[in-house]
Amino acid sequence: MNAPEPNLHGIAPRTGELARIVRVNEEIKAIVATAFRINLMALNAIFLAKRAGNAALGFGVLSNELRRFAQDLTRHMASLREMTSGSVGSVTGVVQQQRMATILAAALKLSGDGVPGAREARRRGAARLAEQQIRLRSLDLRLRAAVEETQQLVELGGVLARSAKIEAAYGGSFSAALMQVSTDFAEVIAQIKRSLEVLGKERLVKD
Repeated sequence: MNAPEPNLHGIAPRTGELARIVRVNEEIKAIVATAFRINLMALNAIFLAKRAGNAALGFGVLSNELRRFAQDLTRHMASLREMTSGSVGSVTGVVQQQRMATILAAALKLSGDGVPGAREARRRGAARLAEQQIRLRSLDLRLRAAVEETQQLVELGGVLARSAKIEAAYGGSFSAALMQVSTDFAEVIAQIKRSLEVLGKERLVKD
């Protein structure tokens, strides 16, 4: 009589960590694209401010600051992407160790000590799994801290956008165009805030 197949139910759901990393990377890519858009918008705003002359001096200064903000944001997001890229290997290792642990547990349950070296392999695997989980939690903490730092930067960008909108009112005949640009700034920065809120809720490991 053939021995029953080991019950491996539950292995696939453990790959949820990889799915979380994919979601994190997608949000980061969206923010990077938006930061690039802000940089182009800032260049356009600087051009408009120069055309408006003295009436838009303040708006021009703020546009320069918004361009620096976009460049800083791009650097922040590059750092976040590096962190998540480094975490893929750790998550893959955790998933592999979890799968092996499930297989060994099923084998031991079916045959007791009849599988040579199974208990020792299970012990070594548990030790490696613990190490990888510690590494992954460390990466998760670093990612969360980096997201919080980026959120503070984006708050500054929001202040700059609101200030630019005030300055746009003094732009004379260019006031309407400057107001539209400053409104676009505010909307794009609000979009980045939403993406960062999503990132802030994501975890590389379950609490």
